[in-house]
Amino acid sequence: MPVEQSDAIVFFGASGDLAYKKIFPALQAMVRRGRLDRPVIGIARRDWNLEQFRARVRDGLAHQVGFDAQAFAKFSRLLRYVCGDYREAATFERLRKELGAAASPLYYLAVPPSMFATVVEGLTKAGCVKDARVVIEKPFGRDLSSAQALNRTLHASFPEHAIFRIDHYLGKEPVQNLLYFRFANPLFEGVWNSRHIERVQITMAERFGVAGRGRFYEEAGAIRDVVQNHMLMMIACLTMSEPTVNDREAIREARASALKTIRPLKPSDVVRGQFRGYRQEHGVALDSQVETFAALRVYLDSDRWTDVPFHVRVGKCLPVTATEVLIEFKRPSCPILDEHEPPLADYIRFRLGPEVVIALGAKFKRPGEAMVGERTELVARHGSGDDMDPYERLLGDAMRGDAMLFAREDAVEAAWRALDPILRTATPLYEYEPNTWGPREADGLIGSDGWHNPEGTL
Repeated sequence: MPVEQSDAIVFFGASGDLAYKKIFPALQAMVRRGRLDRPVIGIARRDWNLEQFRARVRDGLAHQVGFDAQAFAKFSRLLRYVCGDYREAATFERLRKELGAAASPLYYLAVPPSMFATVVEGLTKAGCVKDARVVIEKPFGRDLSSAQALNRTLHASFPEHAIFRIDHYLGKEPVQNLLYFRFANPLFEGVWNSRHIERVQITMAERFGVAGRGRFYEEAGAIRDVVQNHMLMMIACLTMSEPTVNDREAIREARASALKTIRPLKPSDVVRGQFRGYRQEHGVALDSQVETFAALRVYLDSDRWTDVPFHVRVGKCLPVTATEVLIEFKRPSCPILDEHEPPLADYIRFRLGPEVVIALGAKFKRPGEAMVGERTELVARHGSGDDMDPYERLLGDAMRGDAMLFAREDAVEAAWRALDPILRTATPLYEYEPNTWGPREADGLIGSDGWHNPEGTL
């Protein structure tokens, strides 16, 4: 039987960027809310003592969320530190000693994917995996075959219910809001199909570049970094069928089923780009063929979504930082309308970040005798309030063993299966200027109406 609550958190990669920017703030937030009172053990190769590790945590908190002396005092008392090389058995012996009476820890692997197997094998040999859970960060492999190999490695030590593949997009409040909007409003769910929807656009734009992470980006690229996980999971949330029962696993099943219907992409379905100047970034090859921009055309082989294209666009050094989904409905054709051309299509626009907005584009009749109109956008803005950070939400869920917002084995493999054909085939790489919307060749994927470009802060 799965344990109810993990009794310690161990995170490998305690000296890294992810821990500094995301994990430390999330853990302190859990302490502040009274959701964490268990030992927190950091492991890294840095030759730190406990006080030096606490200083690193304090510095990260001060830079990311501001220093809160009262919360840090509580958090600091939970901290432990183990220095060591993940390839050495002695590191895991020291960890087992530091765990003390903890019998069901949660291991967070905030390390490069190439080290996943090494860490899992070290934990197994040291006898540290019984009744434990493990969290791994994307990307979950580099392609289908490596993802399957990773799953085999994980399953040799952990049952599937103890494996938490973290995709922080699923933990975002706006993504949860999108699902709620769909299923809580039958008015829209009734037209959520190919009879009424013309196409869907998803844009994830980042105004910044690789921000000093050139070496990592050389191993990933835009498709592996955000399309295989964030963007395809967004498609799954947009297209999944309504779960038939109120059950956490039923939601994962619905997402996985949607991903399994994605038609494998062809080279003609993708345009890759690289911003001018990327090759001068630290850690980037002078002849790099890694994409910092990708535009894709995705179809689902399901009755509900027949022939509806999902146009996905992601990129760095674009004009704004914003993530937006645009649902475009089919244009009406009604004999009582006096317009010479069919009126513009209605749409629903979801702004998922940095602001949270749901907007409805609808048409209203202009005053006068003729049956002609104009389009107006009705906008609802969601105040940030005390929204929970995705990492705080997901860490708390993992400690409780709640996997609803985590990727399942078959869902991950289905996503890779859809992208494998374009990853195994060389496709052209087009250069684009920073502060533009990517290479012009991407326009050929979407047709004459063109891409919807999110605006800046609303």
